[in-house]
This record gives sequence, C-alpha cells and structure tokens, in this order.
Amino acid sequence: MHPLRDRVHGLLAAADVRVDGDRPWDMQVHDARLLAGGSLALGDAYMDGWWDARSLDGLLARLLAARVDRRVRGAADLRDAVAARLWNLQLGHRAFAVGERHYDLGNDLYQAMLGRRLVYSCGYWHDRDGRRAASLDAAQEAKLDLACRKLGLRPGMRLLDIGCGWGEMLKFAAERYGIEGVGVTISREQQALASALCKGLPVEVRLQDYRELRGERFDRVVSIGMFEHVGVRNYRGYFKLVRSLLLPDGLFLLHSIGGNVSRRRTDPWIARHIFPNSMLPSARQVAEAAEGLFVIEDWHNFGADYDLTLQAWRDNIEAAWERLPARYDERFRRMWRYYLAGSMASFRTRRIQLWQILLSPEGVPGGIVAPR
Repeated sequence: MHPLRDRVHGLLAAADVRVDGDRPWDMQVHDARLLAGGSLALGDAYMDGWWDARSLDGLLARLLAARVDRRVRGAADLRDAVAARLWNLQLGHRAFAVGERHYDLGNDLYQAMLGRRLVYSCGYWHDRDGRRAASLDAAQEAKLDLACRKLGLRPGMRLLDIGCGWGEMLKFAAERYGIEGVGVTISREQQALASALCKGLPVEVRLQDYRELRGERFDRVVSIGMFEHVGVRNYRGYFKLVRSLLLPDGLFLLHSIGGNVSRRRTDPWIARHIFPNSMLPSARQVAEAAEGLFVIEDWHNFGADYDLTLQAWRDNIEAAWERLPARYDERFRRMWRYYLAGSMASFRTRRIQLWQILLSPEGVPGGIVAPR
C-alpha cells in the first residue's frame, strides 16, 4: 500500500480521471508526490515532468468541475493568503513586478502567440450580426470595435488607455474612430513596441504606473486586462483616480477577468510563475469600489469566449516553439502549456468570468443601450 498514491487515485476518481488510463483527459502519473502540496505543487510537478495528459485542459477542467482543488491545500496556499492579508502586494516597486517578469519575457513570444493583432485579452467571437468570428484575428478586431462602440468614440476625443499593452486599442481607435490617445504600461518591452506600432498616429505611449497620472482630463477612459493587477487594497483608489481623470460627461469602460467569490489573493501557482501580485476581483468588490463615484450603465459577461481565445493562443504557440529562441526551453514550454490549459479549464467550468463594465460619472441622461 502507498497512502499518497492511494490518495491521488481517490481524488482523481472523483473527477472521473484515471491514473494511466487511455482517455485524453486521463493522467499519466510518474511520481505520486504531485498532489502533496496543493495547486502550486500540481503545476510545479507538471513543469518537472512528474505527470502528463494528452488533453491537459480537459483534465484540469474535470478537476475543477469536481472541486478537487478545494480538497487539496498546501503550505504555499496558506503562506500566500497570509502575505495578501499583511501587505499591499501591488504598491511601490511591486507594481512593476508583473511587467518585468511576465510582459517583458519577450515580444517574440507574444507576437507568435497572439496573432496579427497583439491583443493579450479575451476576443469577442461574434460580429455585429451575431455570427461567430472566423478566426482569432477577427475576434480581436470585433472586441476592439465593440469597446469603441460602447464608449461612443468620435473624432477628436481624447482617450486614455490604462494598461495599454502593445497599443492595439489606441491604434485601432485612432485609425477607425479618429481619436487622440494616451496609453500607460509598466512593461518596457510593450512601451517600445507600442510606440513603434503607433508611429504617425496622435498616440502617446508612456512607461508609467497608472497612479502617476495627474492633472489631465480625458473624454473617455478604457482599461483592458489590467484591473487584474490592481489588488483589492487599491480598488477604491483606482476608481477615484479614473474619476478624477474623466470629464463629467465622459465614459469609462473596464474590461477585466472576474471571480465568482471575493478573494484577497490569486492562485499560488499563477502568482509564482505567471502573474506576480495579481488578483481577480469579484462583482461585489468592483461594485463597492465604484459606489458613489460612478453609475454602472452596463455589465456584459462574455467569459465563455475566453476559452476559445485561449485555444487559439495555444494553437499559435505550439506551432511556433521550434522557431523561438532557446531561452524558451522545455520547462518554460510546460509552464506555458499549464498556464494556458488551466485558464481554459477555469473559464470552461465558469469558475471565472470576463466582464466589460461601462460606467459614467453622473449617469447618462436617458440611459445607454450598450451594443453587443
């Protein structure tokens, strides 16, 4: 008898996953220690080659659907929970950690994965007539256009993009809707490439923490895939700052992944290897932070589209590994596969959502019928 291996078998059986089975989602276990330390150990064990599965996302989705993750907790989970309680993990020098450790990995990696449009957020897999987008590039263009239409962009408007990435939202809005734009990012790699991609357009891309924005006013503010790095201790300050930057008749579109339950920390494996100091907000946390500062005009959830987006990113990066530099070695590749597969599983099982929230400072007279 091997108690730890028996425990692994029991936990997996609850999710209809077999050890060394022949179905795509079955786990091929090479070392029974893989579940000894919670979600952090499971991911690390995959990176180290302790286990495999032909359908990694299928396996992880089954584990999440059966809530196996809630039955396995390790010391790292407790340590991270205590740290989140004691410290503001998104303040000061920590604010730039995710830029340095994730977004600065290399533009070559993201150019290979994200497609023609360098948009590192959920695509909108529908066109204006409700038909399914034919490709990742089409889904990302539909998302950018949806954001522009929700904001009611018009020529001459001044748009602020908080967490602008490689500048695709600003570029699209300037070319299609005639705006002038300012974007801020904490990634040097993003800032350099975004400036090059937006060359010749009335767009400025700054290497700057959003909290350094002061004394400017904008007709519209957008933030796509950045709020996940703000942290619960800073949500109220974030909304206060956006309110101070927005003209009284302006609009703010917040595009963010969100969780079903209010938490103060992220998954420990994600925090260690992918997004340091990140945190998914809940609907309650967003609403409380915006209370008294904004009127919520529209709340749109298209989280199921993120599974499709992630699958397209996986297909792109798997086809590109051999032509990427050697620094993306086998352990990095396994880490990246686990990250993408775990994200797919989380959206597929509806553990996490994707929200576009449209807000106004005082309420739009007559209300808004937001486009879809």
